[in-house]
Amino acid sequence: MDSRSVGVLLAGGVGQRVGLALPKQLVEVAGRTILEHSLAVFESAPDIDEIVVLMTPGYTDRVAEIVERGGYRKVTKIVEGGASRPESTWRALRALGTEECDVLLHDAVRPLLEPRIISECVRALRTHKAVNVAIPSSDTVFVAAPAGDGEVVGEMLDRAVLRRSQTPQCFKLSVIREAYERAFADPEFADRPATDDCGVVLRYLPEVPIHLVAGSERNIKVTHPADLRIAELLFKLAAEA
Repeated sequence: MDSRSVGVLLAGGVGQRVGLALPKQLVEVAGRTILEHSLAVFESAPDIDEIVVLMTPGYTDRVAEIVERGGYRKVTKIVEGGASRPESTWRALRALGTEECDVLLHDAVRPLLEPRIISECVRALRTHKAVNVAIPSSDTVFVAAPAGDGEVVGEMLDRAVLRRSQTPQCFKLSVIREAYERAFADPEFADRPATDDCGVVLRYLPEVPIHLVAGSERNIKVTHPADLRIAELLFKLAAEA
């Protein structure tokens, strides 16, 4: 029997880089808040059984209103986020309990996620314990080396093997919980935290392979003011198509 699949929307950011007074996931794009776009994708995904929303402290009531108004029936929990990304993820994992399930951790500010990616991630978790969504790098990437009062080009990396990480990042619940338990038991983790959940697994459970699923150039993360305009345009193009 397949285990339940839970979509966790990580919406704990405050939107400082967008330059707004409210969390960027509550900004409207193409007639809906960014959070609603992400909720709608997971709500309509046949492979998703449950949705948990991890929200910026002070805004959980606003999310509850959005969920009720939009009729998002798969949402079972709205959890207040922590002071950091790892702490927020850990709060979401604890809210899921200990019963094994498939967890898809998604940045709520990636509102253009394609249903195909969700389906492929759920399918991949049938045979893998950890899955990451990624796309090839179209840019040449190099290591910058210090030189005098500036930097110079150091090692040139092989673009053919480079990937840009996206979300969802997906795991068996027992795997991602163990990785975070080991992380929080490490005194050095607070000073050198991982930037995403795959980074936690890679560091603390290196024996667990992280399978790759093809992402999409459309699956952008709304981080800067220009990203809002890009997302608006992409939604408009999708509607016209």
